[in-house]
Amino acid sequence: MRGTTKALNQLFNGTPMTKTETISYLEPTQEAGRTFVQRDLAGPVVMLNLLRFRDIADYSGHPDLAPAKPISGAEAFDRYIEHTLPILRKTGGDILFLGQGGPLLIGPGDERWDMAMLIRQASAASFLSFASHAEYLAGLGHRTAAVTDSRLLPLSEMPLPGAGMRP
Repeated sequence: MRGTTKALNQLFNGTPMTKTETISYLEPTQEAGRTFVQRDLAGPVVMLNLLRFRDIADYSGHPDLAPAKPISGAEAFDRYIEHTLPILRKTGGDILFLGQGGPLLIGPGDERWDMAMLIRQASAASFLSFASHAEYLAGLGHRTAAVTDSRLLPLSEMPLPGAGMRP
């Protein structure tokens, strides 16, 4: 979580944060991971991903994955998908939806997301298997280089009120 430490230090030191300071979320915290496991989700899990890309991908943390010439964050994320998709499928998952984002219809007027993805996993266990897979982790630097902010919301299916489960 880039920027989090500075923001938390200011918060706990009594120094007010200015409105221009932002917190980016790039990976789950240990607490969020623990909460996900404790939810004990049964059946398939769909992960709602909201992604905001860098203008230019930042491979400084993963120079071994860096292309010869600078590329956009969106292009780096394409490389992440190309690397990840076979592993995702091998561990029981797949992409249900990939869509171009933009400004919100309901929400803050200045908030935008470049892409939304729905990833289906056969189970919470298959998601954890995917997320800890060595081959997946070897290409994770493409995502890190691409994304400046993100949200990941695990969803489990529920019955429609009065109509039972969807077919």
